[in-house]
Amino acid sequence: MRYTITVLVQNHYGVLSKVAGLIARRGFNIESLAVGVTENPDISRMTIAVDCDESGVEQVEKQLNKLIPTIKVKVLEEGAYIARELTMVKVSCNARQREEIMTLAELMHARIIDVTATSLTLELTDTTARTENFISLLKPFGIKELVRTGISAIELGANTTKK
Repeated sequence: MRYTITVLVQNHYGVLSKVAGLIARRGFNIESLAVGVTENPDISRMTIAVDCDESGVEQVEKQLNKLIPTIKVKVLEEGAYIARELTMVKVSCNARQREEIMTLAELMHARIIDVTATSLTLELTDTTARTENFISLLKPFGIKELVRTGISAIELGANTTKK
C-alpha cells in the first residue's frame, strides 16, 4: 500500500540524504519525495510517498523520529489530505495538432508555458491520477520531454503537521 508521510526537519545540509538513506536501508522504495522550506526558514517540510505494509510505515515513522534533525513526523490518513504534483510536458506538434493540444490543455486545466513551431510545453498541477491521465492523452502526439515533481500534501481542515 502507498503511504504519504510528512516530515518537518531542521533546514540543514545532509538531512535529505539521512532521510532517504534511512528509508532505503529498511528496504523500502521512495515513490515520491518533495522537499521545501516552510513559512519558517529554519524548517523544511518533506512529503514522502512509500510503498510498504502497515508495519513497514510504522517502522519508518519510528526511525524518522529518532533522527536528530527531525522535528515532527506524521503519516497522513487516506482521504484526510490534499496532494498535488507539478508536471511539465514538452509535446511535438505541427500547426494542425496545436489547436487539439490547446483544447486538451484547456479541458485538463493545464497552462501552455512555451510554444515553438514544432512543440508545445504544458504545465499541470493536479493529483497523481489526473496527471497520469493527462500524460496518456498527450502520448499520441509524441512526448519529447517530461518532468514531474514529487507530491506535496497538506491536511484537510484545521489540522496541521506543526509541532
